[in-house]
Amino acid sequence: MQLRPYQQAAVDAVYNHLRDRDDNPCVVIPTAGGKTPCMAAICKDAVTLWQGRVLVLAHVKELLQQTADKLTAVCPEVDFGIYSAGLKRRDTDNAVIIAGIQSIYKRACELDRFDLIIVDEAHLISPDGEGMYQQFLADAKKVNPHLRIIGFTATPFRLKDGEICAPENILNTICYEVGIKELIRDGFLCPLISKSGKEQIDFGSLHIRAGEFVADEVEALMDSESLVESVCREIVEYSADRNAVLIFSSGVRHGNHIVDTLRDKHGIECGFVTGETSSEDRDRLLSRFRSGELKYLCNVNVLTTGFDAPNIDCVALVRPTTSPGLFYQAVGRGFRLHPSKQNCLVLDFGGNVLRHGPVDCLRIKPAGSQSTGEAPAKQCPKCNALIAMGYANCPECGFTFPPPEKQNHEAQATQAPILSGQVTNTRYEVTDTHYYSHLKRGASDDAPRSMRVDYMIGWRNHKSEWVCFEHSGYARQRAVAWWKQRSPDPVPATTEEALARIEGGAVAQTLAIVVRSVSGEEYDRIVDYEIGPMPEPCDQHFSNEFTDEEIPF
Repeated sequence: MQLRPYQQAAVDAVYNHLRDRDDNPCVVIPTAGGKTPCMAAICKDAVTLWQGRVLVLAHVKELLQQTADKLTAVCPEVDFGIYSAGLKRRDTDNAVIIAGIQSIYKRACELDRFDLIIVDEAHLISPDGEGMYQQFLADAKKVNPHLRIIGFTATPFRLKDGEICAPENILNTICYEVGIKELIRDGFLCPLISKSGKEQIDFGSLHIRAGEFVADEVEALMDSESLVESVCREIVEYSADRNAVLIFSSGVRHGNHIVDTLRDKHGIECGFVTGETSSEDRDRLLSRFRSGELKYLCNVNVLTTGFDAPNIDCVALVRPTTSPGLFYQAVGRGFRLHPSKQNCLVLDFGGNVLRHGPVDCLRIKPAGSQSTGEAPAKQCPKCNALIAMGYANCPECGFTFPPPEKQNHEAQATQAPILSGQVTNTRYEVTDTHYYSHLKRGASDDAPRSMRVDYMIGWRNHKSEWVCFEHSGYARQRAVAWWKQRSPDPVPATTEEALARIEGGAVAQTLAIVVRSVSGEEYDRIVDYEIGPMPEPCDQHFSNEFTDEEIPF
């Protein structure tokens, strides 16, 4: 198996860290980005090149099976075993053992010495010296004091404790990290789009216990008859052209309500998986879902980490969570590529994008922080779009947000960008154009002035730009290009001269503008224009100190 460039870079970074430092590294690769091939490559090298012994730890049998399959593909010559009650294996003497932490956390001495331990989903390691991982790793270090530990995760943080890497923790430093946007850009992850529910939900009444919303309160809030009917109606509407829809409910009662409503109101079969579902029923439902026979599958917080169904092209979050990691893991079920899909639609009925921000730049509170500052997203009250805070206008419908001090804080149904950095170009018809002399705030009276141009694109709605005739360098070059696009006359030397000539009809009318919005950036930019007929040259002669060589075209 040939590793992707970033996977090879991750493996190299691990080796460099183990060679140059004495502490334990962590690798961060997004869900569906391919952590398992990296782990398999490390196992192969450790055994075949360095005659070492490796243990791979995970917490669910699906992850153990994935690792076993990848290890077989990458290095069939390596002797590996499995220790897992769920997989009914108890291998102990192999060069590489893939183990479930629940099965071995009391049995470090029985498994003998390991040189490397690789922990998948490493964010599950408790930071406080308690828990199964902590117990097993402490015992394993007694067997081999020189043991090195390598963590792999998509989410290097915990709900209550912040970042997982620290000098005092088991994992100390992130040695390699690749982001979601990079992998989407390079074609290794599926693009995401997002929408939210039309019915307003007030989450302000929910209390937090042990870092998460109180489960009973969440289920009581989300399980009202009208809300469930509204949610199911929208899921059916939005997913009409989707192939595999994974639904996260707020509890067992709530999940059953969703399943019953989809069946009774819409004639749709929806599978349901909970922590109490038998292994046989669970495997049967997941097999039907993966094959496409079952389009809708609801679950109660069990199909997050370790669940692999590449055909998922719609994820519906019908639950709020204060955990950015849980939010990420749920959304991540749609990251995998599949020939049947061009993107994955995320339906967020729990206000999670607004709460945590875009999935590729989540807001993570420092350990012990009680801050509840706003996430970098806001709501469009007109079209249900969820957009980054930097947008002045909604890229979906053009709605103009009032200034912050005048915003209406009444809750609205929303919809937000699930990824930061998403670029939207929006065309606006221009009804009028106003020109002003502008002096930068705090500048001296003799400082260069610029010309502010306000393009009116609706009632009390405008887009602005600044044309800098009196500046030098690139700013002046842009002003030259701006003028020559609109006027046959020589380029003005000053803002005052430009305003006087515009007043005399020297520039063409701007009919439309194209505005580029980038989620996560504070300001929009005007990137294109539709200009009306060029006016006739003026008879007056104005100064023009600039030659054609300065014009950047």
